[in-house]
Amino acid sequence: MRFIPKKILIIALRQIGDTLITTPLIEDVAHAWPDAEIHFLGFSSSLGILAGNPFIHSFIGSSARPKRNEYLTLIKRIFRQYDLAIVTQPNDRSHLFGLISAPVRFGVVPNDAKQGWWKRLTCRHTVEVDYLNQHVITEKRKLVPEALRRSKQAVSVTPPKAIPLPQLLHSWIASEAKQYIVIHATPLGNYKRIDAATWNKVISALLQKMRVILTGSNAPGDRQLNSELLSHIPGNLRSDIIETSGQLNFGELSTLLRGAALYIGVDTSISHLAAACNTPCIVLFGPTPPTNFGPWPNGYSEDQPYRLKATEQTVGNVTILQGPGECVPCRKAGCDDSTVGVSQCLLQLKAETILHHAQLKLGAFS
Repeated sequence: MRFIPKKILIIALRQIGDTLITTPLIEDVAHAWPDAEIHFLGFSSSLGILAGNPFIHSFIGSSARPKRNEYLTLIKRIFRQYDLAIVTQPNDRSHLFGLISAPVRFGVVPNDAKQGWWKRLTCRHTVEVDYLNQHVITEKRKLVPEALRRSKQAVSVTPPKAIPLPQLLHSWIASEAKQYIVIHATPLGNYKRIDAATWNKVISALLQKMRVILTGSNAPGDRQLNSELLSHIPGNLRSDIIETSGQLNFGELSTLLRGAALYIGVDTSISHLAAACNTPCIVLFGPTPPTNFGPWPNGYSEDQPYRLKATEQTVGNVTILQGPGECVPCRKAGCDDSTVGVSQCLLQLKAETILHHAQLKLGAFS
């Protein structure tokens, strides 16, 4: 007899990009069980990236590091409230919430059988992680058994519902006929940054033809880097660049990206959002395997869009540029495997390479 759950909990306790890339899975779940209620448990700081998703009935937020009382509140709220829990991350906390919430669980598990034995034992259906060869979109989609999953159809990531931009930014964009480019230079970890001098060359060249909008979060590191980039812009070009760190929510970013002629960014969540908005993208990769976490080119229907190692590769609206080096991609947090360290492969990326691909996408530079 076919298993037909009435209430389903999808658990994704990770950061913004990891939350956004669950949207094809959410759509697959809705397709497999169209009469079920789908609830979503994730970090409160990340749930906004799913705003307006038509398949989610309810959101449950958690802090990244819950204290005892928050744990108790969460447990009380989800305890045996669901028929099926779908665990999208292999970590212990996600699987424990799955155990608490539903009698049947499907889950992503470590590829080391010794490490993840209890997770395999407690899940009816499992998918192993493969950080080099399996794209995370494919990994998540496999959580719906193949017999129930949409197959060989165009797969897309769903961005949050677009909302109007703040008036000042809207007026600045509308004030001239020039198109604009969005640049996101600020990743969560320092090891995903490229050299600030490279950004200065790229931005200065772009400003000769178009306007530039710098995006970033409210984090001090984001504000500091964007301020540094602004400080190197010649005075005669300042009116054509604006910095928006911490000023835009996800819906506003969706609106901004949909209107951009081009997006250039590092390996971070906003690059996934830009790809989901169908914006022409140039994304700069170093330690991270694009085969695992490259921004998904909307409409791609196969399991793997990318090659593990390529100086440059374009699929759909996304161009990925990888830093040079035999060790790329190493999957380390920088050359010294520390989030505050640096990645030499990214520091060696050339402004000329980025601008060349901007020219290919825009046809705007000589």
